[in-house]
Amino acid sequence: MDRRGSHKGYVRAKNNQAGFEVRERPIELEHVSYNREGQYNAALDSMEDGTNEALVNGSSDEACVQTKIPKLTGAKKELYDHNSTTFFDDGVRKIDFVLVWDELLPSNVSEISDCKREVFESNLEKEGLQIEYVDTPGVSLHFIKLHAPDEVLRRYAEILKLRMPMKKIEQDVINCVGSTSMEFLLKIPGMLQFHNATNEIVHEVKSRFDSILDYFRPDPHLFPVKAQRFSAVYSRDKEYLFNVEDEDFFTSSIRSRIVDFILKRKRFKEDTDDEFAFGIERLLTEGVYSAAYPLHDGSDHVDGNLRSLLRTEWTALNKLHRYQPLDYVKDYFGVKIALYFAWLGFYTHTLLFASVVGFFCFLSSFLSLSSNIPSNDICSGRFNVVMCPICDYSGDNSCDYWYIFETCLHSRAAYLFDNGTTVFFAVFMSFWAVLFLEMWKRYSAEITHRWDLTGFDHQEEHPRPQYLARLTHVKAKRVNVVTQTLEPRVPFWRIKVPAALLSISLILLLVSMAMASVMGVILYRMSLLASLSIHNDQNITANAMLITTATAAFINLCCILLFNRFYEKIALWLTEQELPRTQSEFEDSLTLKMYLLQFVNHYASIFYIAFFKGKFIGYPGDYNRFFGYRQEECGTGGCLVELCIQLAIIMVGKQAMNTCMEMVLPMVFKWFNSIRVRTGMGKQPKESQAYKAQWAKDYQLVAWGSEALFAEYLEMVLQYGFVTIFVAAFPLAPLFALLNNVLEMRLDARKILTLHRRPVAQRVKDIGVWYTILDCLGKLSVATNGLIIAFTSDFIPRLIYTLKYSPDHSLSGYVNYTLAYFSTADFSHAQQVSNASAAVDICRYRDLRETPWLPSNPQEPNPNKYALSADFWYILAARLTFVLVFQNFVALVTMVIRWIIPDVPRKLSERIRQEAYFTNEIIIKQEMVRARGSVRGAQAARGDSTARLLRPRSYVEPQNIPPSPYDDGVLFKRSKSSCPRISTGKSIDAV
Repeated sequence: MDRRGSHKGYVRAKNNQAGFEVRERPIELEHVSYNREGQYNAALDSMEDGTNEALVNGSSDEACVQTKIPKLTGAKKELYDHNSTTFFDDGVRKIDFVLVWDELLPSNVSEISDCKREVFESNLEKEGLQIEYVDTPGVSLHFIKLHAPDEVLRRYAEILKLRMPMKKIEQDVINCVGSTSMEFLLKIPGMLQFHNATNEIVHEVKSRFDSILDYFRPDPHLFPVKAQRFSAVYSRDKEYLFNVEDEDFFTSSIRSRIVDFILKRKRFKEDTDDEFAFGIERLLTEGVYSAAYPLHDGSDHVDGNLRSLLRTEWTALNKLHRYQPLDYVKDYFGVKIALYFAWLGFYTHTLLFASVVGFFCFLSSFLSLSSNIPSNDICSGRFNVVMCPICDYSGDNSCDYWYIFETCLHSRAAYLFDNGTTVFFAVFMSFWAVLFLEMWKRYSAEITHRWDLTGFDHQEEHPRPQYLARLTHVKAKRVNVVTQTLEPRVPFWRIKVPAALLSISLILLLVSMAMASVMGVILYRMSLLASLSIHNDQNITANAMLITTATAAFINLCCILLFNRFYEKIALWLTEQELPRTQSEFEDSLTLKMYLLQFVNHYASIFYIAFFKGKFIGYPGDYNRFFGYRQEECGTGGCLVELCIQLAIIMVGKQAMNTCMEMVLPMVFKWFNSIRVRTGMGKQPKESQAYKAQWAKDYQLVAWGSEALFAEYLEMVLQYGFVTIFVAAFPLAPLFALLNNVLEMRLDARKILTLHRRPVAQRVKDIGVWYTILDCLGKLSVATNGLIIAFTSDFIPRLIYTLKYSPDHSLSGYVNYTLAYFSTADFSHAQQVSNASAAVDICRYRDLRETPWLPSNPQEPNPNKYALSADFWYILAARLTFVLVFQNFVALVTMVIRWIIPDVPRKLSERIRQEAYFTNEIIIKQEMVRARGSVRGAQAARGDSTARLLRPRSYVEPQNIPPSPYDDGVLFKRSKSSCPRISTGKSIDAV
């Protein structure tokens, strides 16, 4: 059926004798007038098998069977009043999904594509979906609106085993759920009076605390707290348990999920030879359709719908102080997206405490800066020695000797990040990482329970369309043990092995590229430091180390951002070559590759500065060289300040660039889509219905891909690595992460709400493989922070000096202790400084080595001169001991914390068991009521005499029978005295 040149709308009607036939009548969408009251009572074609028809602008005098539809009420009526284009033209049936194809796209208008569309849409109708076509004269865009009737929704809710809310439960039953063993304690003599007395105090404190929290919670008038509802797995055999008559029983997210489930499994070929010719994803891949998406509730700039409310109250920057309305986010976008924002909010919330502690550590360091003895010795000039040249250039522009007071600024900066608070904060962040994951598991358990995900498991996934397309010509097949269907078998030697070898080799090549970029930056630092050292400007020469570190960090940031895009493309291509069967396998493989590449890309330069720079340089006269160059040396205050600069520039710069790109790129793509829509609309005026329709507006938005959340999680997990792995070098990292996340959360919300098409709701139980990565990073952070404190900072040498060498146990003379002596006579002829301002016999350098003379007799040369001194080995042993003690202490405390804090709160565990018990009781009692009704009906049909004969001998005629507790429509009641009234209504909110 070719509709490319048609300007008509189509109505599909089912003829009981002749099968399907197509009736046509003109549609001029721009001249459609909506009569709401009439549309509320519009007619739908009704068939015996439950398949309903899609009417398009039909009048009531059409020759078709019509049945009355009840008027819209509740949320549907409000949505229709706000935007009628979210419904079919009859004004009753809501649009659950939209398919789009474009005449201007060659792949959309081929004869094969027309045939596939016709078969696919016919199969959708046979499944029970109702279809309405929008074909406007002069418009190349064709929109196909889909609606799932209640019968289809009920059938697939049972297939998908969706947990749906049950009918109203007696409030006393709800109060019983959540009661604990406190009831037993109250029976102890005197305990009740004590409980009542203390309860008043607790209640007063709680009320004051709640009044403060009300400032941060979502506005209860706009986002009412959702009442506690019992839920059960939906079954059509037990519909009496559910309020299926409620128009809001199936929410928009559930409806779109069910329709998407159907779209992914309907065939588009009549030929059964191709067993995998099914699914909307494959049709989109082959270009049969250009888009498929559920509709937003309406415009985000017009009040009256949840989308607009979320934009003004959730995404607005002036609402940064308020918690997120996660229950409503879940209702609109589904569990998967809501769980991401819940995790991001929880992570941001826990960063608040870490950022406060880090800020006070930094503030304490800043306030005590003036009392730091080593930096005062350098800056005051009391200890001013001649230092050896920092480069090997000879001739007229050779590096001259220099004085240690020139590093005054560097020594001051080093103290800010290398002091006693560094160790405390590193230990604190190690515990924070453990507590964060443990508390997230408890918080996730609450969300899982509240959102009815307890016991949820993924249904068996079907193969990906790309997987099936690549294996179309493979003849070898095998039976899937779960679905019992024949599936193509991926050839092991011809496809699997080459793909695995290709992935490994390319990943190693990309890792080598990242390492090569780091080496290039190292060479840049060496050459720049040497050139700045021979500069005539004294200020530049004195700050050469800081200038070199900052500029090199910016270059490294640019390389990271450039490689990010390249790595993403390569990782996607490699994952496709491996042919993962399902979407879950594809995402897991992609996550592993991307995170490995990004880990090396982001952290390689930081690991170099932390653990390798300045560790293997040698000594003057015998330097260890790299490509003929002297290796980099740390400043007089160590390498920790350079590590801090590198970390700050990469972390903050990357976050700023990502935030800008995340908002700019979707806006650019939306602009391109709007051009496509304007082209497809032809000469239609912008005021016409074709432009104003919600399906046309949403088509201009950017598609939300299946890997869209992957980039968001990846960005946050990389940030988590900066916050935990190297936090000992940069205590302000949690604060910058907090500031970024507060904005990131709102900008991500605005992006997905206003710039993207509405995603299909998906159910997930947790954040998946990302939790494992976070757990690995937390364990790695313990090792890295211990090594940074032991080997990168001067904490251990300072501690050894104050305990063993300092007469007054202070740091007086510590700078002199860390500097070794070198006789300039031992320089080779090429290393001699020809333009020295004065004759220098002895220069100093940072290391612990033997002097050129004997300590007991300065006139005698030392046979072991420049060898590593005993103090070096003593301090090395102390460093290794510290790492061992630090890691074991943190690991022990971590084990205790994980043992003390259960994954599921005790009250929640009790509540889950109670709800399961009461749910079973409700079902059993309702079954008993139905069984009694059936027996009484059968007895009445057989007559009273027969009924008496069926009664047992012990039967006594009841007198004054009280009314049944089920006569008022309440499923289950419980005595008020059976348990205390405990309030259980609470919402799940996060920052």
